[in-house]
Amino acid sequence: MNHERILQVLLAPHVSEKSAIMADVANKYVFKVEPTATKTEVKAAVESLFDVKVKTVNVLNLKGKTKVFKGRKGRRNGVRKAIVTLAAGQEIDFANAE
Repeated sequence: MNHERILQVLLAPHVSEKSAIMADVANKYVFKVEPTATKTEVKAAVESLFDVKVKTVNVLNLKGKTKVFKGRKGRRNGVRKAIVTLAAGQEIDFANAE
């Protein structure tokens, strides 16, 4: 996989209370990823960008909610998330990332 594709796979870390608890307790980190990204691409991207060893990757698709605004129906965009489990002793620090 080329370096250009690696930079396009990860879009952003998913920051929520649940993802913070998962990072502290189970050493799992949640990322928003490109809709066409595969598990192997996500693994390679995390390992190369953060210099860590990835144990497993779980990927899920969240469908966008249907909403009504001023009588018009609309739909929010869906999102693809990856839950990355790191090997024991590994850690990603987003606050001091360079």
